[in-house]
Amino acid sequence: MRIIIAGAGAVGRHLAKLLSREEMEISLIDERQDRLGDLDASYDLLTKVGSPTSIHDLQSIGVEDVDLFIAVTPSESENITSCLLANELGAKKTLARIDNYEYLRPENKHIFEKMGLNHLIYPELLAAQEITASLKTNWMRYHMTLCDGALELCVVKVREGAEVVGKKFLSGYFSHGLYRIVAIKRGQTTIIPGGQDEVMANDMVYAVCTKENKKILREQLGKFKREINNIVFFGGSKIAQKTVQNLPDDMNIKILEADRDLCFHLSEKINNALIINADGSDMAVLKDEGIEDADAFVAVTENSEANIFACMAAQRFGVKKTIAEVENIDYISLAEGLDIGAVLNKKTIAASYIYQMLLDASVLNVRNLTSADAEIVEFMAEEGSKITKGKIRDMHLPADTNIGAIVRAGEGILVNGDTQIIQGDQVVVFCKNQVIRQLEKFFK
Repeated sequence: MRIIIAGAGAVGRHLAKLLSREEMEISLIDERQDRLGDLDASYDLLTKVGSPTSIHDLQSIGVEDVDLFIAVTPSESENITSCLLANELGAKKTLARIDNYEYLRPENKHIFEKMGLNHLIYPELLAAQEITASLKTNWMRYHMTLCDGALELCVVKVREGAEVVGKKFLSGYFSHGLYRIVAIKRGQTTIIPGGQDEVMANDMVYAVCTKENKKILREQLGKFKREINNIVFFGGSKIAQKTVQNLPDDMNIKILEADRDLCFHLSEKINNALIINADGSDMAVLKDEGIEDADAFVAVTENSEANIFACMAAQRFGVKKTIAEVENIDYISLAEGLDIGAVLNKKTIAASYIYQMLLDASVLNVRNLTSADAEIVEFMAEEGSKITKGKIRDMHLPADTNIGAIVRAGEGILVNGDTQIIQGDQVVVFCKNQVIRQLEKFFK
């Protein structure tokens, strides 16, 4: 498969790195050489300095026979224009990054398809969906529903004194079938646990369970459930707008935004939040606006440093749930080390979403776990596939892989080495980024 990516910003670069591991021919085009750097030397891909809206430049990079043209520059109009040109010049499929929610409405989809624009992606909306899911609970660092809600992934930081601390996997302690720990993040290392591994204080634990068993998971990890009713947003960005619009009307929501004109704009668009013209990174402002009574603090400005420090300030005031949108990928580990509740990056979320589109039909869903340099993948076990030929323990799955659970006839079931997967099972797999293609072969 040949793919051209237009735009070597964070989304384009991250996506190019993901795809360069696959058996694909990847080309990356951008107008600035400094954005391209030495990617072609470090990864298996071709780079070209050129404009994605130039017919000459598109032709010179071979757009006429490309399987997929992806435009992810910061400019929506440039992305759409380049996709339309690519389609006219022969690209089989196109995808554009946009920032206008109106374009995603179902009734407008046919307009873009007629023009030759097959897919649209809105990173801010994807980030808002992640934040909305994270706000549903504050005892987890991250939360994700799997297989249409039949299972859930809970990411929790283990504290001193928790019941699970010091328990080795070979001891049988985790063989209760109530939840399954599929991975552990310890410092900068992601561990797929084996028999000799154990849970330690300050580990980030990734556990799969059913909705009914979340309570026992919470109790054994020593966590307390707190309701989230009062939320303070730092920044009136598009992410904040989409998140607030997705939250229940009975929540008490404040948005602190320093730009006066944007405040007027927000007041016209949002009717379930109080808009305050103030700098949310100012400690005095936070105190004046009742930060001590907040259940959650969400920092979503375009400034990563400001978001990180504002979350730290909120923590000093006693806020239990903090969420920071960190634009600079290099700062993600720093933010997590500072004990910020949840850290997300809209660019890596968008890149993972696009990556999922390129996988085979047996892959139902892929969710990138930026903090763990890994993914949760939902596979469908097809008739006659290798994964159905024996027990899980006999499958010889790739290293850095852990099957967490299956969904059979709508019921979530945790697995162990003796589990036999059958045709039609939805299978939840935790794996390092580089092994998804290897896993596909087991499910086809």
